[in-house]
Amino acid sequence: MKKMIGLFVCLFLIGSQIVNAQSKQISGTVTSAEDGMGMPGVSVVIKGTTIGASTDIDGKYSLEAQASDVLMFSFVGTVTQEITVGDQTVINVVLEAESIGVDEVIVTGYTAHRKSEVTGSTVQVKGEDLADMPVVSVDQALQGRVAGVAVSGASGTPGSAQKIRIRGRSSITAGNEPLYVIDGVPMVDGNVSTSSATSSLSMLATLNSNDIESISILKDASATAAYGARGANGVVVITTKSGKSGKANINFSATYGVSNDAVDGPGVLTGAEREELFLESLINSFGGDYDFSDQDGAREFYNNNTGYFWSDYANWNAAGRPETDWADLITNKNAPMQEYNLSATGGKDGISYYISGGYLKQEATVIGAEYERISGTVNLDVDLSPNFKFSTKNTGSHSYQDGLLEGSAYFSSPRSAKFFMPSITQAYNEDGTPNLNTDLPNPLYIAEQDIDENKLTRILTNNSLTWKTPIENLTFTTRMNIDYQVYHYKTYDNPISGDGDGATRGYGYQTNRNRANYVFQNMLDYTLALDGGHDFDFKLVQEYQKNRLYFLAAEADNFSDVGLTNLNSAGNPTTANSWFTDWSVASYLGMIHYSFNGKYVADVTYRREGSSRFSPDNRWGNFWAVGGAWNINREDFMANIDQIDMLKLRASYGKTGNANISLNQYQELLNFDADYTGEGASYAGTFGNQDLTWETSYSLDLGLDFGLFNNRISGSVGYYFRETTDMLLNEPLSLTTGFSSQTRNIGKMENKGWEFELNADIVRSNDLNVSLGLNVGTTKNEVTELAVDNNGVERNITDNTTRVATGHPVYGWYMPTWAGVDPDTGNELWFVDGEGSETTANFNDANQVWQGGSAIPEVTAGLNLHVDYKGFFLDASAYFAGGHKVYEEWHRYTNGTDRFSLQFYQGVDKLLDRWQKPGDTGKRYGKMEYTARPWQRHSKFLYDGDYIRLKDLSIGYDFNKNITDAMGIGGLRVYVRGTNLLTWVKDDNLEYDPEVDTDGFTGLTTPAAKSFIFGVNLKF
Repeated sequence: MKKMIGLFVCLFLIGSQIVNAQSKQISGTVTSAEDGMGMPGVSVVIKGTTIGASTDIDGKYSLEAQASDVLMFSFVGTVTQEITVGDQTVINVVLEAESIGVDEVIVTGYTAHRKSEVTGSTVQVKGEDLADMPVVSVDQALQGRVAGVAVSGASGTPGSAQKIRIRGRSSITAGNEPLYVIDGVPMVDGNVSTSSATSSLSMLATLNSNDIESISILKDASATAAYGARGANGVVVITTKSGKSGKANINFSATYGVSNDAVDGPGVLTGAEREELFLESLINSFGGDYDFSDQDGAREFYNNNTGYFWSDYANWNAAGRPETDWADLITNKNAPMQEYNLSATGGKDGISYYISGGYLKQEATVIGAEYERISGTVNLDVDLSPNFKFSTKNTGSHSYQDGLLEGSAYFSSPRSAKFFMPSITQAYNEDGTPNLNTDLPNPLYIAEQDIDENKLTRILTNNSLTWKTPIENLTFTTRMNIDYQVYHYKTYDNPISGDGDGATRGYGYQTNRNRANYVFQNMLDYTLALDGGHDFDFKLVQEYQKNRLYFLAAEADNFSDVGLTNLNSAGNPTTANSWFTDWSVASYLGMIHYSFNGKYVADVTYRREGSSRFSPDNRWGNFWAVGGAWNINREDFMANIDQIDMLKLRASYGKTGNANISLNQYQELLNFDADYTGEGASYAGTFGNQDLTWETSYSLDLGLDFGLFNNRISGSVGYYFRETTDMLLNEPLSLTTGFSSQTRNIGKMENKGWEFELNADIVRSNDLNVSLGLNVGTTKNEVTELAVDNNGVERNITDNTTRVATGHPVYGWYMPTWAGVDPDTGNELWFVDGEGSETTANFNDANQVWQGGSAIPEVTAGLNLHVDYKGFFLDASAYFAGGHKVYEEWHRYTNGTDRFSLQFYQGVDKLLDRWQKPGDTGKRYGKMEYTARPWQRHSKFLYDGDYIRLKDLSIGYDFNKNITDAMGIGGLRVYVRGTNLLTWVKDDNLEYDPEVDTDGFTGLTTPAAKSFIFGVNLKF
């Protein structure tokens, strides 16, 4: 036996020497076909084995292999290459980017993975799809592009903030906005404006969409748990462009166009129609007592009593009955818009750069408003040494917004004048000057004299240093990001007419706000490849964010003269105010990504996060997620099914959080801004709650991603369920406490739905390509638990039109139900207890009942079409939202069958569909009466919110390379683009823009703009 063992050992040693003799050292460099730079992290594996290596920071590699071995070179987002060793000892490889997007690289902020290895629900929109769109804020371009993402604009005024809801609403009184991440760093976003009365200003409007490489929407816990307590509402990851080594590429683009309102809104009564209805109100209210029953009798009665009924109509008749079209006067027809961008990218000798400059100016479709932005970007990547790489991304911008009053029904707003100013009131005097003898301020004068402006200067700098440590496959990255903002707001109301006339003799208010947001990150990355195809990616992150905000404001009145608008020209300083706030977030993150031969993928994420918004005992929270994916198409039993290119089953579950509440709510605080007989005084300011902690969400996500027929057809099907617990809710308190409410962790709410995405290359050829994309998302929201009082009765949150209660969607519509018009009397009727119950003509006897639905769209969808033929191209996209309801907020002023519409303000032309005599049926409005009714909010003005909008249509031509070469340029594109060209609304009674704020109320804001632009793109 010993001899046999010795023989085997000898044979083994001889065999080993033979193998070693046949092996040789192979080395080389892997570079990118796109920029010629060395590619770090490329996997080099001997095919059929687990033997391999990874390229270093310069793209270099080395390993031992035999002449018969085949080396596989692979990297995320590139085409894998296979090369037989043969007699070569140096093998250099150039990897090309994948042309098919079905397995593109998805950037999720902290990480980037091939789509086939993403376990969460994540959709990426390429920057090229966003560039050249005539939008100020890049989030406007996302509408209709991602399933389950609803984008709405409260105003079409350029620069205004948009509202994004990812998979519905997760909170009641805490924030519902997603977290925005720019180049891997969490940012502060939202409305910058310090005034709730004037136009909002979006933080994202400071970014130039032409500088964006991609935007990823992270929707489920597997994708968002890395952001812990801020991931419950989803995450929007914005990646800006980086430099590409090689010859300098210069791009110039220019666009110019015009805009008008996409929706005109309700029509209004002419002067003659308004007088007719006014006289009718006199007949119905006074005709029986004073013995008149027709228009002539009513006019005589009015003329004899102008001291009581005012003399507006008498003066108008005496002037010859002139009509004023206020809608036409306040409209800025064909509002011009222009944008110019110049960028360059290139590099050599270990340095790559991307630099750009941009200018944008866009006037609003209403007089007196515009937006202007100047921006610039300098991004550099520098190889300091073989082991150290420095990267810096720097963006600076200055934004100016000339806004307007549109946060409510402000009478000095030109938008309000369109619907509130009577058409019998003249706009100009005989000498051509604005008529100031008007019941409401003349918007033509206000637009010239008053000021409402926002100015924001923002500097973003993101700097990182990456060290390739002596430990193989271990890198360390440290990052510092600073977001510095200088904001100025100024409002001035002239002393002659409008909000500043009368005793104030002019009013001014100015604010200055400086914000510095710092983010520091330290990150360790380690990759490990084990025998058998087991690949691991470990990541550890330490992150600290600090936000510091300083605010200074002052106001004054009694200005010494017209045209002097600064506060030092005011004789009466009335208020000076300043304050400082800061908050911080600290976190530790661990992530493990595992892949087995690309078939089975698993992700584990754990984040421990602390926030200064909570007490020290409740400051830290733990957030986590697990996700898995099975690439079925890579199984052996699928090898012969050529029709399936990708078939991935994925699932994830995890916990995220929300801490978007006001600062210091956990503390019992005193305020010190009281004045007690000339002495400073303090009083109780915050009730406090030491037990306050994170609002948490648990999310389940199931999905199937697929690619068929050489990826001609691709898409996904998914289901999600998200439960929010320990909601940060403002619970009412007994007024004996001195406070109206206290923030507590109470209640539960859930969202669930389906998401579908389908993309099809209908025609794919050299000359003609036709592709179609469709996405659909559904959302069902329900409140499942609320606080209860001492008697065990649920504490509902109810106002005049909505209610929050278990078993219903959050802020579901809740109001009296309109029952039509009594054909005998002309009185409007309401159901006492909802539809089907008895009716009453006394509004106060009608109870509030559920109307079904809420402001949250239950279904959103997008449709995208692309056609190109021999250089000509056509792109179109449409958006649908439905299953929700919209309430007309200001109907008392414009839809009243009383003095509000016929004497004080201006009625809509639909008032002509009114009851006039017994037997009139099917009328929308009851009889006109000379009275002034209080607010009566009911279902008559609650409309189905379903609408479809053609968001974008562009037609253009890419000039042939032979032509551009002859011109000495690298490329030339010309195009014509239209936005918001068509709008279809299901409910004929909804005449305002159906794209309303997320609360579901229509307002007197600027609607979305219908734009036509001409554009030119040049490459050098």
